[in-house]
Amino acid sequence: MLLRRWARAKRGDGQVVLVSGEPGFGKSRITAALEERLQGEPHLRQRFFCSPYRQDSALYPFIDQIGRAAGFTPNDPPAAKLEKFEVLLARGSVSDEDVPFFVDLLSLPGSERHPPPNLGPQRKKERTLEVLIRRLKSLSDRRPVLVIFEDAHWIDPTSSELLDLTVERLRPLPVLLIVTFRPEFQPHWVSEPHVTMLVLNRLDRHARAALVTQIADGKALPDEVGAQIVERTDGVPLFIEELTKSVLESELLRMEGDRYVLDGPLPPLAIPTSLHASLMARLDRLASVRQVAQIGAAFGRWFRYMSLRSS
Repeated sequence: MLLRRWARAKRGDGQVVLVSGEPGFGKSRITAALEERLQGEPHLRQRFFCSPYRQDSALYPFIDQIGRAAGFTPNDPPAAKLEKFEVLLARGSVSDEDVPFFVDLLSLPGSERHPPPNLGPQRKKERTLEVLIRRLKSLSDRRPVLVIFEDAHWIDPTSSELLDLTVERLRPLPVLLIVTFRPEFQPHWVSEPHVTMLVLNRLDRHARAALVTQIADGKALPDEVGAQIVERTDGVPLFIEELTKSVLESELLRMEGDRYVLDGPLPPLAIPTSLHASLMARLDRLASVRQVAQIGAAFGRWFRYMSLRSS
């Protein structure tokens, strides 16, 4: 379905696909699979990420995306960021009159070439949103654009306004916008004719077994092991993947020809019953990295490599 929507978008019939699903159901994986399929096609890609820690930061997903595109690093001083941003400008996706709004948005130092916009807060916000929309149009004039907007359930209010505008304005553009989110997010664009809803559900038993075999590189698992994985994972793809990997990394099985066989009787509690237990079992078998994982857990869900290294 995503490939069909992409084909329509390339013809100038802009499309939006809303991908809804619980955590671990494969929202990010399906977008990654689409990107893999499009590798041989000429197109541009933009990827935006919402964060639970940035819901009060206006336009954070767009600021983050521009920073990544320009190659900003955490240790860059403002002047270095301005230089990198000007290199990005040289690629031609932003007009001269729009540059001051980007400089202001990114909190870069002003200069004679980029004086800050002399507007009130509301008018400046409106112009900034228009500037970001024009950037997307400018990119789509060069090549078809795949836009992936992840975790919209954590979107900030200003980014939500911009997403509304984007859904409205992309209809005549060669753009496919994919928005991923958890079920608690309620998009109000569902009734639009160029918007398609895709709900990811739990896998049925046949699909669970097929995924187990795929993760095992096509090699069959003992029936009782495969049955327990299928039963305990409750159709959640991420849990199926992690639990299967946990079993394969354990000492329960050994490879024999084109299949795995039990290396002795199956202990009663050998197969974890939850995703947490499965991950903990895998960490326990990787003693050399356990301390790294513990330090990362102390930082929280998100942390930078340099912070981890300095610890």
